[in-house]
Amino acid sequence: MVPVAAVETERVAPTYGNWGQPTSPGLMGLGSVGTALLIGGLVVVVITVAAAGVAKALVLAAALFGFLLLLVRKDRHGKSLLSRGAARMGWWAARSRGSHLYRSGPLGRALWGTFQLPGLVAASRLSEHTDSYGRPFALLHVPATGSYSIVIGTEPDGAALVDGEQIDLWVTDWGHWLATLADEPSLEAASVTIETAPDSGSRLRREVQMNVDENAPAFARAMLAEVVARYPLGSSTVKSYIALTFAAVGRTGGKRRTPEEMGRELAARLPGLTQTLQATGAGAAHPLAAQELCEVVRVAYDPAAAVLIDEAHSVGQTPDMTWVDVGPSAHEASWDGYRHDSAFSVTWSMTSAPHGTVQSGILARLLAPHRDIARKRVTLLYRPIDPGAAAAMVEADLSAAQFRATATDKPTARDLRAVRAAASTASEEASGAALVNFGLLVTASVMDQSMEADARAAIASLAATARLRLRPVYGAQDSAFAAALPLGLVLPKHLKVPAELRGKL
Repeated sequence: MVPVAAVETERVAPTYGNWGQPTSPGLMGLGSVGTALLIGGLVVVVITVAAAGVAKALVLAAALFGFLLLLVRKDRHGKSLLSRGAARMGWWAARSRGSHLYRSGPLGRALWGTFQLPGLVAASRLSEHTDSYGRPFALLHVPATGSYSIVIGTEPDGAALVDGEQIDLWVTDWGHWLATLADEPSLEAASVTIETAPDSGSRLRREVQMNVDENAPAFARAMLAEVVARYPLGSSTVKSYIALTFAAVGRTGGKRRTPEEMGRELAARLPGLTQTLQATGAGAAHPLAAQELCEVVRVAYDPAAAVLIDEAHSVGQTPDMTWVDVGPSAHEASWDGYRHDSAFSVTWSMTSAPHGTVQSGILARLLAPHRDIARKRVTLLYRPIDPGAAAAMVEADLSAAQFRATATDKPTARDLRAVRAAASTASEEASGAALVNFGLLVTASVMDQSMEADARAAIASLAATARLRLRPVYGAQDSAFAAALPLGLVLPKHLKVPAELRGKL
């Protein structure tokens, strides 16, 4: 007999990448619309030379190239001079109207004297329904965009003391879950919100008081009392929510469904959505009831209320909240910040995903609590693309990348890499992979505005560790704050200029 030696193979952690932004073919860094403006403008200049002389043609050409320069000159976040100028003009108009200020309540300017939510969710309506498992769930209706949202609360297991193979399985199942969203009827978008906040200690105090033995030694009871008093100092809680947004119109030419009709339809589909989430490492998943969603939004706008709500739950009481009373009593939006009730917040948006390939724990430090930030909210925004439209989209991206690479005799390394990435994406889509548009918002809140600089520095450091490029949402901090909440807002539907047109300029 020949002994067989056991050979240990080293595990190779999988990597992820090959994401990119949709592009539009064009000349000189312009999109298809910008290129059409360039060609059309040159034709007009030639006609002007023949009809009105060279002098007027030169003036027209200068105006044309000046406008095109606003489109071509972009900063490191990909924002053109035109888009930044439009943001400045929009902010100036908002300040002139006073819409950056908000006062609610009996002495405020909101109708009916309530604490109505401001901005994008001002006209939203909340109702509660029951799914086929008998669980109540909140249904948020936004009439302006014709969408309905449900929110699922999860309890992630975390990566501590978990084998790498199990983490890889969770990531794979999460990718499958996102891919199946494209097959969900009338689903428009999904978002994942990870919120870290200081622990008030009420839950620990309630748990200890319910289980302490009256006959226990005095030393043991004193030790437990000291733990209850000291443990909350510096400790944090991590909560996660998943919001799913559905269109009110189920198909082209169909009628708009009412909240009652949508509630009946989602009641049958919700159990399946929560069950499939458990395989992704999300832990126990349950739909949020109307009361729970009201508490989440109330605490987001007024973090000081978190202690009062936790204290009420610790004594067995449930604060009675309605959707018209969870908004802030006052807020003031500035160019790069947002003051609301008892906190000051800043929201950043992702302008560039990590270059190259990354591992599954790339966002670990960004999602973890930070001592310089009282409350932090990281929201991943997903928009599944219909499989029928995905094929045409990847082929268009491949054609655009090839056009840019062949438009010059000496293509840059970035253009050549874009062609390879687009070809790889098209090949994976043809093999059955799903296509998803995604974005990221980060909100940092501090209780004292003097800590604002520390919070900004902390986010800049965390973004570097995650290899993300973040940019403050200038001129729209109040809207970005609401978009980062687990409410399922679909931001492209709130834009006055369609996102498709912006990408083609």
